[in-house]
Amino acid sequence: MKKLFSSIYAAVRNGEDIVMVSVIGESGSTPRGAGARMVVKKDGTSIGTIGGGAVEYRSSHLAVEALEQKKSYIQGFRLRPNDIADLGMICGGDLEVYFQYVEGNSENTALIEEINMQLERDEDSWLVTEIHGEDRWTMQISHEIDGSTKENDIKYFKEPLTKAGKVCIFGGGHISQKLVPVLDSVGFKCFVIDDKPEFANADLFPNAKEIVVADFADFGAVVGINPSDYVVILTRGHKNDYDVLSQALKTDACYIGLVGSRTKIGKTRERLVSDGFPEDAFDRVYAPIGTAIKAETPEEIAISIAGEMIKVRAGLRNI
Repeated sequence: MKKLFSSIYAAVRNGEDIVMVSVIGESGSTPRGAGARMVVKKDGTSIGTIGGGAVEYRSSHLAVEALEQKKSYIQGFRLRPNDIADLGMICGGDLEVYFQYVEGNSENTALIEEINMQLERDEDSWLVTEIHGEDRWTMQISHEIDGSTKENDIKYFKEPLTKAGKVCIFGGGHISQKLVPVLDSVGFKCFVIDDKPEFANADLFPNAKEIVVADFADFGAVVGINPSDYVVILTRGHKNDYDVLSQALKTDACYIGLVGSRTKIGKTRERLVSDGFPEDAFDRVYAPIGTAIKAETPEEIAISIAGEMIKVRAGLRNI
Protein backbone atom coordinates (compact mmCIF):
# COMPACT_ATOMS: atom_id res chain seq x y z
CA MET A 1 0.00 0.00 0.00
CA LYS A 2 2.83 2.43 0.85
CA LYS A 3 4.59 1.76 -2.44
CA LEU A 4 1.34 2.15 -4.34
CA PHE A 5 0.36 5.49 -2.85
CA SER A 6 3.92 6.81 -2.98
CA SER A 7 3.82 6.17 -6.73
CA ILE A 8 0.42 7.85 -7.02
CA TYR A 9 1.70 10.86 -5.11
CA ALA A 10 4.75 11.21 -7.37
CA ALA A 11 2.52 11.08 -10.45
CA VAL A 12 -0.21 13.53 -9.42
CA ARG A 13 2.32 15.92 -7.92
CA ASN A 14 3.93 16.12 -11.37
CA GLY A 15 0.56 16.72 -13.02
CA GLU A 16 0.32 13.19 -14.43
CA ASP A 17 -3.10 11.59 -14.71
CA ILE A 18 -3.52 7.99 -13.53
CA VAL A 19 -6.31 5.47 -13.05
CA MET A 20 -6.66 3.49 -9.83
CA VAL A 21 -8.15 0.09 -10.56
CA SER A 22 -9.78 -1.34 -7.41
CA VAL A 23 -11.75 -4.47 -6.67
CA ILE A 24 -14.76 -3.13 -4.76
CA GLY A 25 -16.89 -6.26 -4.73
CA GLU A 26 -16.53 -10.01 -5.20
CA SER A 27 -18.48 -13.20 -4.82
CA GLY A 28 -17.56 -16.82 -5.28
CA SER A 29 -14.01 -17.80 -6.13
CA THR A 30 -11.87 -14.91 -7.43
CA PRO A 31 -8.11 -14.22 -7.81
CA ARG A 32 -8.17 -11.34 -5.26
CA GLY A 33 -10.77 -9.98 -2.89
CA ALA A 34 -12.20 -6.52 -2.36
CA GLY A 35 -9.49 -3.97 -1.69
CA ALA A 36 -7.00 -5.30 -4.25
CA ARG A 37 -5.70 -2.31 -6.19
CA MET A 38 -3.35 -1.31 -8.96
CA VAL A 39 -2.41 1.95 -10.65
CA VAL A 40 -2.22 2.30 -14.43
CA LYS A 41 -0.47 5.10 -16.31
CA LYS A 42 -1.04 6.39 -19.83
CA ASP A 43 1.70 4.22 -21.30
CA GLY A 44 0.00 1.11 -19.88
CA THR A 45 2.55 0.46 -17.15
CA SER A 46 1.09 -0.52 -13.80
CA ILE A 47 1.97 -0.79 -10.11
CA GLY A 48 0.23 -3.21 -7.77
CA THR A 49 -2.08 -6.05 -8.73
CA ILE A 50 -5.72 -7.09 -8.70
CA GLY A 51 -4.87 -10.76 -9.09
CA GLY A 52 -3.06 -11.13 -12.38
CA GLY A 53 -4.30 -13.20 -15.28
CA ALA A 54 -6.94 -12.24 -17.80
CA VAL A 55 -8.86 -9.87 -15.51
CA GLU A 56 -5.78 -7.79 -14.80
CA TYR A 57 -4.72 -7.82 -18.46
CA ARG A 58 -8.17 -6.69 -19.58
CA SER A 59 -8.37 -4.11 -16.77
CA SER A 60 -5.04 -2.57 -17.80
CA HIS A 61 -6.40 -1.91 -21.28
CA LEU A 62 -9.68 -0.54 -19.91
CA ALA A 63 -7.73 1.74 -17.58
CA VAL A 64 -5.79 3.23 -20.49
CA GLU A 65 -9.11 3.87 -22.25
CA ALA A 66 -10.44 5.52 -19.08
CA LEU A 67 -7.37 7.77 -19.05
CA GLU A 68 -7.94 8.76 -22.64
CA GLN A 69 -11.62 9.52 -21.91
CA LYS A 70 -10.85 11.11 -18.52
CA LYS A 71 -13.68 9.19 -16.87
CA SER A 72 -14.38 6.79 -14.02
CA TYR A 73 -16.73 3.82 -14.11
CA ILE A 74 -17.54 0.40 -12.62
CA GLN A 75 -17.00 -2.76 -14.63
CA GLY A 76 -18.19 -6.25 -13.72
CA PHE A 77 -16.33 -9.45 -14.61
CA ARG A 78 -17.88 -12.94 -14.66
CA LEU A 79 -15.14 -15.53 -14.22
CA ARG A 80 -16.86 -18.49 -15.82
CA PRO A 81 -15.88 -20.48 -18.92
CA ASN A 82 -17.98 -20.11 -22.08
CA ASP A 83 -19.74 -17.06 -20.67
CA ILE A 84 -20.37 -13.83 -22.55
CA ALA A 85 -17.03 -12.03 -22.96
CA ASP A 86 -15.29 -15.21 -21.79
CA LEU A 87 -11.93 -14.28 -20.24
CA GLY A 88 -10.69 -17.85 -20.25
CA MET A 89 -10.90 -18.11 -16.46
CA ILE A 90 -12.61 -20.88 -14.51
CA CYS A 91 -12.62 -19.39 -10.99
CA GLY A 92 -16.42 -19.32 -11.01
CA GLY A 93 -16.84 -16.01 -9.20
CA ASP A 94 -17.80 -12.43 -9.96
CA LEU A 95 -15.72 -9.27 -9.59
CA GLU A 96 -16.81 -5.64 -9.43
CA VAL A 97 -13.94 -3.33 -10.39
CA TYR A 98 -13.85 0.45 -10.12
CA PHE A 99 -11.78 2.37 -12.67
CA GLN A 100 -11.06 5.61 -10.81
CA TYR A 101 -9.69 8.42 -12.94
CA VAL A 102 -7.36 10.66 -10.92
CA GLU A 103 -6.37 13.95 -12.48
CA GLY A 104 -2.91 15.24 -11.70
CA ASN A 105 -3.61 18.45 -9.81
CA SER A 106 -3.00 20.18 -6.49
CA GLU A 107 -6.28 19.04 -4.92
CA ASN A 108 -5.56 15.38 -5.52
CA THR A 109 -1.93 15.87 -4.50
CA ALA A 110 -3.06 17.04 -1.05
CA LEU A 111 -5.40 14.04 -0.73
CA ILE A 112 -2.75 11.48 -1.66
CA GLU A 113 -0.22 13.20 0.59
CA GLU A 114 -2.66 12.87 3.51
CA ILE A 115 -3.09 9.16 2.74
CA ASN A 116 0.68 8.68 2.66
CA MET A 117 1.01 10.42 6.03
CA GLN A 118 -1.69 8.16 7.50
CA LEU A 119 0.22 5.09 6.34
CA GLU A 120 2.98 6.04 8.78
CA ARG A 121 0.66 6.25 11.80
CA ASP A 122 0.11 3.52 14.36
CA GLU A 123 -3.68 3.42 14.44
CA ASP A 124 -6.63 1.68 12.84
CA SER A 125 -7.95 3.51 9.81
CA TRP A 126 -9.90 2.89 6.62
CA LEU A 127 -9.90 4.53 3.23
CA VAL A 128 -13.42 5.53 2.23
CA THR A 129 -14.30 6.03 -1.42
CA GLU A 130 -17.66 7.61 -2.16
CA ILE A 131 -18.74 6.80 -5.71
CA HIS A 132 -21.32 9.27 -7.00
CA GLY A 133 -22.96 7.83 -10.11
CA GLU A 134 -19.68 6.07 -11.01
CA ASP A 135 -18.05 9.03 -12.75
CA ARG A 136 -17.57 11.27 -9.72
CA TRP A 137 -15.82 10.23 -6.55
CA THR A 138 -14.44 11.54 -3.27
CA MET A 139 -12.03 9.90 -0.83
CA GLN A 140 -11.37 10.37 2.84
CA ILE A 141 -9.75 8.64 5.81
CA SER A 142 -12.07 7.13 8.42
CA HIS A 143 -11.45 5.60 11.84
CA GLU A 144 -14.68 3.63 11.87
CA ILE A 145 -15.28 -0.01 11.00
CA ASP A 146 -14.85 -1.04 7.38
CA GLY A 147 -17.50 -2.28 4.97
CA SER A 148 -19.23 -1.45 1.70
CA THR A 149 -22.67 0.13 1.63
CA LYS A 150 -24.93 1.89 -0.80
CA GLU A 151 -27.12 4.90 -0.08
CA ASN A 152 -29.32 6.39 -2.82
CA ASP A 153 -27.01 7.02 -5.79
CA ILE A 154 -23.86 7.04 -3.67
CA LYS A 155 -21.87 3.84 -3.14
CA TYR A 156 -19.50 3.79 -0.17
CA PHE A 157 -16.52 1.47 -0.35
CA LYS A 158 -14.37 1.20 2.77
CA GLU A 159 -11.11 -0.73 2.91
CA PRO A 160 -8.45 -1.11 5.62
CA LEU A 161 -5.70 1.49 5.25
CA THR A 162 -3.61 1.09 8.40
CA LYS A 163 -3.77 -1.34 11.29
CA ALA A 164 -2.54 -0.34 14.73
CA GLY A 165 0.28 -2.43 16.04
CA LYS A 166 4.00 -2.99 15.78
CA VAL A 167 6.19 -6.06 15.70
CA CYS A 168 8.67 -6.16 18.57
CA ILE A 169 11.50 -8.43 17.47
CA PHE A 170 13.76 -9.32 20.38
CA GLY A 171 17.23 -10.22 19.17
CA GLY A 172 19.14 -8.82 16.22
CA GLY A 173 20.70 -12.02 14.92
CA HIS A 174 20.66 -13.76 11.54
CA ILE A 175 16.98 -14.74 11.54
CA SER A 176 15.87 -11.24 12.53
CA GLN A 177 18.01 -9.71 9.79
CA LYS A 178 16.15 -11.83 7.22
CA LEU A 179 12.76 -11.42 8.89
CA VAL A 180 12.53 -7.63 9.08
CA PRO A 181 12.62 -6.93 5.31
CA VAL A 182 10.04 -9.68 4.71
CA LEU A 183 7.66 -8.29 7.33
CA ASP A 184 8.21 -4.74 6.11
CA SER A 185 7.30 -5.78 2.56
CA VAL A 186 3.89 -7.04 3.75
CA GLY A 187 3.03 -4.02 5.88
CA PHE A 188 4.27 -4.81 9.40
CA LYS A 189 6.03 -2.04 11.35
CA CYS A 190 9.14 -3.60 12.88
CA PHE A 191 10.87 -2.59 16.10
CA VAL A 192 14.16 -4.41 16.75
CA ILE A 193 15.28 -4.71 20.38
CA ASP A 194 18.65 -6.03 21.50
CA ASP A 195 20.84 -5.49 24.54
CA LYS A 196 23.96 -4.99 22.46
CA PRO A 197 24.47 -1.97 20.16
CA GLU A 198 26.30 -4.08 17.58
CA PHE A 199 23.04 -6.00 16.99
CA ALA A 200 20.65 -3.09 17.54
CA ASN A 201 22.18 -1.44 14.52
CA ALA A 202 20.58 0.57 11.72
CA ASP A 203 23.07 -0.82 9.21
CA LEU A 204 21.75 -4.32 9.90
CA PHE A 205 18.10 -3.24 9.86
CA PRO A 206 17.49 -0.49 7.30
CA ASN A 207 13.81 -1.53 7.06
CA ALA A 208 13.12 -1.29 10.79
CA LYS A 209 10.76 1.43 11.98
CA GLU A 210 12.74 1.78 15.19
CA ILE A 211 15.81 0.18 16.76
CA VAL A 212 16.13 0.00 20.53
CA VAL A 213 18.95 -0.95 22.87
CA ALA A 214 17.36 -2.40 26.00
CA ASP A 215 18.02 -4.93 28.73
CA PHE A 216 16.13 -8.12 27.88
CA ALA A 217 15.39 -8.61 31.59
CA ASP A 218 13.61 -5.25 31.84
CA PHE A 219 12.62 -4.14 28.36
CA GLY A 220 9.32 -2.72 29.63
CA ALA A 221 11.17 0.33 30.87
CA VAL A 222 11.89 1.24 27.24
CA VAL A 223 9.38 -0.61 25.05
CA GLY A 224 5.64 -0.77 25.72
CA ILE A 225 3.57 -3.71 24.42
CA ASN A 226 -0.03 -2.96 23.43
CA PRO A 227 -2.89 -5.35 22.61
CA SER A 228 -2.38 -4.79 18.88
CA ASP A 229 1.35 -5.59 19.03
CA TYR A 230 3.24 -8.72 17.99
CA VAL A 231 6.17 -10.15 19.96
CA VAL A 232 8.81 -12.25 18.22
CA ILE A 233 11.45 -13.77 20.51
CA LEU A 234 14.72 -14.55 18.73
CA THR A 235 17.45 -13.69 21.23
CA ARG A 236 20.89 -15.27 21.52
CA GLY A 237 20.13 -17.64 24.39
CA HIS A 238 17.53 -19.49 26.47
CA LYS A 239 17.87 -17.13 29.44
CA ASN A 240 17.21 -14.03 27.36
CA ASP A 241 14.32 -15.78 25.62
CA TYR A 242 12.76 -16.65 28.96
CA ASP A 243 13.27 -13.14 30.32
CA VAL A 244 11.43 -11.66 27.34
CA LEU A 245 8.72 -14.33 27.32
CA SER A 246 7.92 -13.99 31.03
CA GLN A 247 7.38 -10.24 30.55
CA ALA A 248 5.47 -10.60 27.26
CA LEU A 249 2.99 -13.00 28.88
CA LYS A 250 2.02 -10.24 31.30
CA THR A 251 0.89 -8.08 28.36
CA ASP A 252 -2.11 -8.37 26.04
CA ALA A 253 0.02 -8.74 22.90
CA CYS A 254 -2.02 -10.29 20.09
CA TYR A 255 0.85 -12.58 19.10
CA ILE A 256 3.81 -14.03 20.99
CA GLY A 257 6.16 -16.27 19.02
CA LEU A 258 9.09 -18.17 20.52
CA VAL A 259 11.88 -19.86 18.57
CA GLY A 260 13.24 -23.16 19.81
CA SER A 261 13.06 -26.93 19.87
CA ARG A 262 10.17 -28.86 21.39
CA THR A 263 12.47 -29.89 24.26
CA LYS A 264 13.22 -26.23 25.03
CA ILE A 265 9.54 -25.38 24.78
CA GLY A 266 8.58 -28.14 27.20
CA LYS A 267 11.13 -26.97 29.76
CA THR A 268 10.02 -23.36 29.30
CA ARG A 269 6.42 -24.33 30.01
CA GLU A 270 7.48 -26.15 33.19
CA ARG A 271 9.56 -23.20 34.37
CA LEU A 272 6.70 -20.76 33.87
CA VAL A 273 4.48 -22.86 36.11
CA SER A 274 7.21 -23.14 38.74
CA ASP A 275 7.56 -19.34 38.62
CA GLY A 276 3.87 -18.88 39.42
CA PHE A 277 2.29 -18.54 35.97
CA PRO A 278 -1.03 -20.34 35.38
CA GLU A 279 -0.67 -23.77 33.76
CA ASP A 280 -2.37 -22.52 30.59
CA ALA A 281 -0.26 -19.34 30.29
CA PHE A 282 1.94 -20.87 27.59
CA ASP A 283 -1.06 -21.87 25.46
CA ARG A 284 -1.16 -18.44 23.82
CA VAL A 285 2.46 -18.72 22.64
CA TYR A 286 3.19 -19.72 19.04
CA ALA A 287 5.97 -22.25 19.60
CA PRO A 288 7.87 -23.47 17.75
CA ILE A 289 7.42 -20.16 15.98
CA GLY A 290 6.37 -20.13 12.33
CA THR A 291 4.32 -22.29 10.01
CA ALA A 292 5.44 -25.92 9.67
CA ILE A 293 7.25 -25.85 6.33
CA LYS A 294 10.39 -27.68 7.54
CA ALA A 295 12.35 -24.43 7.40
CA GLU A 296 16.08 -24.69 8.14
CA THR A 297 17.95 -21.62 6.90
CA PRO A 298 17.43 -18.12 8.34
CA GLU A 299 15.74 -17.14 5.09
CA GLU A 300 13.32 -20.07 5.27
CA ILE A 301 12.60 -19.52 8.94
CA ALA A 302 11.86 -15.85 8.22
CA ILE A 303 9.32 -16.88 5.58
CA SER A 304 7.66 -19.34 7.97
CA ILE A 305 7.37 -16.72 10.72
CA ALA A 306 6.00 -14.11 8.32
CA GLY A 307 3.44 -16.59 7.02
CA GLU A 308 2.19 -17.35 10.52
CA MET A 309 1.93 -13.66 11.38
CA ILE A 310 0.05 -12.87 8.18
CA LYS A 311 -2.47 -15.57 9.12
CA VAL A 312 -2.88 -14.13 12.62
CA ARG A 313 -3.30 -10.61 11.25
CA ALA A 314 -5.93 -11.75 8.75
CA GLY A 315 -7.88 -13.37 11.57
CA LEU A 316 -7.79 -10.19 13.62
CA ARG A 317 -9.07 -8.13 10.70
CA ASN A 318 -12.11 -10.40 10.43
CA ILE A 319 -13.06 -10.04 14.09
